Amino acid sequence: MTDPLPLDDQLCFSLYAATIAINRTYKPMLDRLGITYPQFLVLMTLSDAAEGRTIGAIADRLALEPSTITPLAKRMEAAGLVTRVRNPADERQVRVCLTDAGRARWAESGCLAPMIVARSGMAPERLAALNAEVTALRSALAKGLT
Repeated sequence: MTDPLPLDDQLCFSLYAATIAINRTYKPMLDRLGITYPQFLVLMTLSDAAEGRTIGAIADRLALEPSTITPLAKRMEAAGLVTRVRNPADERQVRVCLTDAGRARWAESGCLAPMIVARSGMAPERLAALNAEVTALRSALAKGLT
């Protein structure tokens, strides 16, 4: 058996700590908009879907469970950012669509990536390459789960 790597050499910890740092970078902007990071992700997911998306489709896109998206969508509906409509042909399906207020909030938030470029001091190309590597890792790990 090999000795475990020190914490700072663990990829899982580096990714976890980087995620926390990114969320802290985004937090002031999201607080100003009155939304959370998960809500921002849902807005992003719905921004290119004129017909909206089902709870299941949002969950799949964000690699989350539908049981996580349902209460999030309910809170967003209460805030006037989305509507939730049951599919009359299949009551189990709920379609989530942006409201005008949700579209406005999305337009206001825009892309937060420039904040990471500015804060990190890294070139956009380097960050894009890093993102591609992390995406490849996530895909490889996900394949091992199915």
